[in-house]
Amino acid sequence: MTFEEARGAFPVLERYAYLNAGSIGPLPRATYDAIAAAERDELEHGRGTWRYVTRMLEARDRLRASLASLVGVEPELLSLTTSTSEGCRIVLAGLGLTAEDEVVTTDAEHFGLTGALHASGARVRVAKVRDLPADQALDAILVEVGPRTKLVGLSHVLWLTGHIVPLEELRQAVAAPLLVDGAQSVGAIPVDAAAFDFYTVSGQKWLCGPAPTGALYVKDPERLAVALPSYFSQTSYEPDGAFEPQSGALRFDPAWIPVGFLDGLQAAIDGAPDWRYDRAREVTDLCRRRLVEAGYDVVTEPGHGTLVSWRWPDETKEAAQALADAGVLIRDLPGTGLLRASCGYWTSEEDVERLVTGLSAL
Repeated sequence: MTFEEARGAFPVLERYAYLNAGSIGPLPRATYDAIAAAERDELEHGRGTWRYVTRMLEARDRLRASLASLVGVEPELLSLTTSTSEGCRIVLAGLGLTAEDEVVTTDAEHFGLTGALHASGARVRVAKVRDLPADQALDAILVEVGPRTKLVGLSHVLWLTGHIVPLEELRQAVAAPLLVDGAQSVGAIPVDAAAFDFYTVSGQKWLCGPAPTGALYVKDPERLAVALPSYFSQTSYEPDGAFEPQSGALRFDPAWIPVGFLDGLQAAIDGAPDWRYDRAREVTDLCRRRLVEAGYDVVTEPGHGTLVSWRWPDETKEAAQALADAGVLIRDLPGTGLLRASCGYWTSEEDVERLVTGLSAL
């Protein structure tokens, strides 16, 4: 697959410099077609049939295997969710933490993770890494880890700065389980989740799937309680609700995901080129370099994730809106004074130049 062919899979790129996959990725034509085909099938053949149920279960199995392969784990250890936030909630609910326990996170996390940490009832210790050089983040995190630490929950790639957290070193230094938010990693950079206790996957960001899709890897399902059971959680149940759980992480499957969304994410995964990570790395480096050359205060260090953030002296929301009007889609990060560009394998050099030109016009 050539770059032109890969880029041509996204109709939106004919109009926009789409630099906002960190929020939600561009929609491939194949994903739209898969959703439409599934909806048409339901319209013509109904949803309350054995044919539909069989097709849905087969689609779940197929997608589970694809996502598991993508992050280097066994399919039976992967739960299908609707978002990374839902994956975080499943883990925190199942751990049964109390006010006597502590959890550690950073000050550069999304509320999808920190909200679940706070709601767990445990004391939340926050490592202040946002304004530190990337190579000092690990030490700042380890300072917060103590004898009462029951979980360390943090992102693989920080959504505010784009910096990669050294998870392998953290895993070696900490005995407590690690919950990794993969919202800004899976589909953007190579991921091997097998070494960690919990790892969440976003389907709608860098994988470019339908909005309510995702996954949760659970290394040892037997050690996590099913605190939020769904119909998919059980193989049999009693009148009082007691149930026999599904094997592996299938017991944590939380929702009846529409077949169209299952097929749509599958199509997006199947359509991604083998060279996607190398290309994303190359164009991210270009974006960062061009912003620095243009005089902007870029906070993202070289060689990290596929997000590039820079300080903006005026109202960030207004700047992002003005760029959108000019055909350049980026993200403002409220309350931080930062603007952020997301660079995927589909991003062209022209997209980067449109960003730089649009910023100078402001």
